Amino acid sequence: MTAQHHDDPHRLASAEIVVGIDGSEAADLAVRWAAETASQRGRGLRIVHGLDLAAAGAVYGIYDVIMPPVIDAIRREGADLVRTARRLAHRVDPTLTVETEVSEANPAHLLIELSETAHLVAIGAQGEGGTLSHLGSTLLAVASHGRGPVVAVRDTGTEQQTRRIGPVVLGADAGPVSSAAVAAAFAESSERNTQLVAVHAWSDLYYDRFAGLPYTITDHDAETAGQAILAEQLAGWQEKYPDVQVIRKVYLSRPRRALLEWSRSAQLVVVGSRGRGGFRGLLLGSTSNTLVQTANCPVMVVHPQ
Repeated sequence: MTAQHHDDPHRLASAEIVVGIDGSEAADLAVRWAAETASQRGRGLRIVHGLDLAAAGAVYGIYDVIMPPVIDAIRREGADLVRTARRLAHRVDPTLTVETEVSEANPAHLLIELSETAHLVAIGAQGEGGTLSHLGSTLLAVASHGRGPVVAVRDTGTEQQTRRIGPVVLGADAGPVSSAAVAAAFAESSERNTQLVAVHAWSDLYYDRFAGLPYTITDHDAETAGQAILAEQLAGWQEKYPDVQVIRKVYLSRPRRALLEWSRSAQLVVVGSRGRGGFRGLLLGSTSNTLVQTANCPVMVVHPQ
């Protein structure tokens, strides 16, 4: 890696990779991915599980007699989960430094807090939607409100594996938070010694519906405008990362479709936390939201510092 990031807490040598677990297959996949990444980068791994005792108390609190046994059982289960996850991480690399944490906090709140200083936070994403499971809702909350890179660890199909070959793919939308995603994508490409594919869609609209109408934007117009936007977005980064080969791809419309298609061959897709509008009130940009739940590879959602 050629660039330096002394002012970025997520790039400090002491920054750990954090992975949130809940005992699901998706969480196991996230642990393996996080352990591999930590091993390759010489970083520590922190495995965390939030018990959310406040929620349990709200359900069982009126039954004073059964409340202590329930809490004890929840704590025992949490301790078992992190022990199992630690063994899984050490199967990836027996020399890996692994810390575990079982917290009484809500898991989303815990991971959002840890994301402020973590190198990245990894969370498993399961199935086509991922929002029905406990960790699925946590994933969307952390991806929306995290304070650093958050990776939804999605498998490559049904085999519960992630891809370690292929390019890093960047969704560049020229929005106000896109520069943070650009920085992260170059860093990831350099770390992984692979190409960076920068993808830009000129518009979110479905322009094929308006083909042949007067004043319709042509492919040539979109290509020219898109290449200019990419040139502006990527300016200076190629010099900071001369080892990274950049391929630029411009599409007339449908950024989600383009990035989903690229996720079939990428080892990582990198997007900003919000879309072109950049409104802070939005949880996630629509493209980021779709990718976190349906991509065919891990998706990194990057939040501006």
